[in-house]
Amino acid sequence: MASLERFHRMMDKYHEVANFVLVYIAEAHPTDGWALEGNIDIKIHKNMEERIQAAEKLVDIHPLDCDVLVDMMDDEANIGYAAMPERLYIVKEGVVVYKGGIGPFDYKMPEVEDYLSNYKKMA
Repeated sequence: MASLERFHRMMDKYHEVANFVLVYIAEAHPTDGWALEGNIDIKIHKNMEERIQAAEKLVDIHPLDCDVLVDMMDDEANIGYAAMPERLYIVKEGVVVYKGGIGPFDYKMPEVEDYLSNYKKMA
Protein backbone atom coordinates (compact mmCIF):
# COMPACT_ATOMS: atom_id res chain seq x y z
CA MET A 1 0.00 0.00 0.00
CA ALA A 2 1.13 3.49 -0.77
CA SER A 3 0.44 4.69 2.77
CA LEU A 4 1.02 1.86 5.22
CA GLU A 5 1.88 4.36 7.96
CA ARG A 6 -1.53 5.98 7.63
CA PHE A 7 -3.15 2.53 7.52
CA HIS A 8 -1.35 1.74 10.80
CA ARG A 9 -2.67 4.91 12.41
CA MET A 10 -6.18 4.09 11.24
CA MET A 11 -5.92 0.57 12.69
CA ASP A 12 -4.71 1.96 16.00
CA LYS A 13 -7.54 4.47 16.15
CA TYR A 14 -10.41 2.18 15.15
CA HIS A 15 -9.31 -1.30 16.25
CA GLU A 16 -12.13 -1.47 18.80
CA VAL A 17 -14.84 -1.10 16.12
CA ALA A 18 -13.25 -2.81 13.11
CA ASN A 19 -11.16 -5.82 12.20
CA PHE A 20 -8.52 -4.90 9.65
CA VAL A 21 -7.21 -7.33 7.04
CA LEU A 22 -4.67 -6.89 4.29
CA VAL A 23 -5.03 -9.23 1.31
CA TYR A 24 -1.79 -9.65 -0.61
CA ILE A 25 -2.58 -10.08 -4.31
CA ALA A 26 -0.33 -10.23 -7.38
CA GLU A 27 2.73 -7.99 -7.18
CA ALA A 28 1.93 -4.62 -8.77
CA HIS A 29 5.50 -3.78 -9.78
CA PRO A 30 7.53 -6.97 -10.17
CA THR A 31 11.17 -6.54 -11.13
CA ASP A 32 10.61 -8.78 -14.18
CA GLY A 33 7.50 -6.83 -15.22
CA TRP A 34 6.41 -3.22 -14.75
CA ALA A 35 9.19 -2.35 -12.32
CA LEU A 36 9.63 0.97 -10.57
CA GLU A 37 13.03 2.38 -9.69
CA GLY A 38 14.02 1.62 -6.11
CA ASN A 39 11.40 -1.13 -5.76
CA ILE A 40 11.93 -4.25 -3.69
CA ASP A 41 13.22 -7.21 -5.71
CA ILE A 42 10.04 -9.26 -6.13
CA LYS A 43 9.46 -11.10 -9.38
CA ILE A 44 6.14 -12.17 -10.90
CA HIS A 45 4.89 -15.01 -8.70
CA LYS A 46 5.06 -18.37 -10.46
CA ASN A 47 3.50 -20.35 -7.64
CA MET A 48 1.81 -19.97 -4.28
CA GLU A 49 5.06 -20.40 -2.35
CA GLU A 50 6.56 -17.36 -4.10
CA ARG A 51 3.44 -15.30 -3.43
CA ILE A 52 3.51 -16.23 0.26
CA GLN A 53 7.22 -15.35 0.43
CA ALA A 54 6.47 -11.95 -1.12
CA ALA A 55 3.73 -11.32 1.46
CA GLU A 56 6.14 -12.33 4.22
CA LYS A 57 8.71 -9.88 2.83
CA LEU A 58 6.10 -7.12 2.98
CA VAL A 59 5.36 -7.92 6.63
CA ASP A 60 9.09 -8.08 7.44
CA ILE A 61 9.60 -4.60 5.99
CA HIS A 62 6.30 -3.14 7.23
CA PRO A 63 5.11 -5.05 10.31
CA LEU A 64 1.32 -5.07 10.44
CA ASP A 65 -1.01 -5.38 13.41
CA CYS A 66 -3.65 -7.15 11.36
CA ASP A 67 -4.19 -10.42 9.59
CA VAL A 68 -2.47 -10.74 6.23
CA LEU A 69 -4.19 -13.05 3.78
CA VAL A 70 -2.69 -14.17 0.48
CA ASP A 71 -4.78 -14.45 -2.68
CA MET A 72 -4.61 -17.78 -4.49
CA MET A 73 -2.78 -18.08 -7.81
CA ASP A 74 -6.08 -17.96 -9.71
CA ASP A 75 -6.39 -14.37 -8.38
CA GLU A 76 -9.97 -14.94 -7.22
CA ALA A 77 -9.87 -12.16 -4.59
CA ASN A 78 -8.05 -9.77 -6.91
CA ILE A 79 -10.56 -10.33 -9.71
CA GLY A 80 -13.62 -10.43 -7.46
CA TYR A 81 -12.74 -7.20 -5.70
CA ALA A 82 -11.02 -5.47 -8.66
CA ALA A 83 -8.14 -4.92 -6.28
CA MET A 84 -5.11 -4.41 -8.53
CA PRO A 85 -2.90 -2.65 -7.62
CA GLU A 86 -4.59 -1.75 -4.33
CA ARG A 87 -8.04 -0.94 -3.05
CA LEU A 88 -9.84 -0.24 0.22
CA TYR A 89 -13.10 -1.92 1.22
CA ILE A 90 -15.32 -1.95 4.28
CA VAL A 91 -17.31 -5.14 4.73
CA LYS A 92 -20.00 -5.20 7.40
CA GLU A 93 -21.65 -8.50 8.25
CA GLY A 94 -20.59 -9.97 4.91
CA VAL A 95 -21.84 -7.03 2.82
CA VAL A 96 -19.60 -4.47 1.10
CA VAL A 97 -20.64 -1.08 2.51
CA TYR A 98 -17.71 0.89 1.09
CA LYS A 99 -15.73 0.30 -2.10
CA GLY A 100 -12.88 2.71 -2.61
CA GLY A 101 -11.40 3.79 -5.90
CA ILE A 102 -8.47 1.97 -7.45
CA GLY A 103 -5.28 2.92 -5.65
CA PRO A 104 -2.95 4.39 -5.18
CA PHE A 105 -4.33 7.47 -6.94
CA ASP A 106 -8.10 7.04 -6.69
CA TYR A 107 -8.63 5.59 -3.26
CA LYS A 108 -9.31 7.93 -0.43
CA MET A 109 -8.31 6.71 3.00
CA PRO A 110 -10.04 9.71 4.62
CA GLU A 111 -13.37 8.30 3.36
CA VAL A 112 -12.67 5.06 5.24
CA GLU A 113 -11.69 7.03 8.32
CA ASP A 114 -14.90 9.10 8.10
CA TYR A 115 -17.00 5.95 7.85
CA LEU A 116 -15.23 4.36 10.83
CA SER A 117 -15.45 7.57 12.84
CA ASN A 118 -19.22 7.78 12.30
CA TYR A 119 -19.60 4.08 13.05
CA LYS A 120 -17.58 4.47 16.26
CA LYS A 121 -19.87 7.31 17.40
CA MET A 122 -22.91 5.07 16.90
CA ALA A 123 -21.38 2.02 18.60
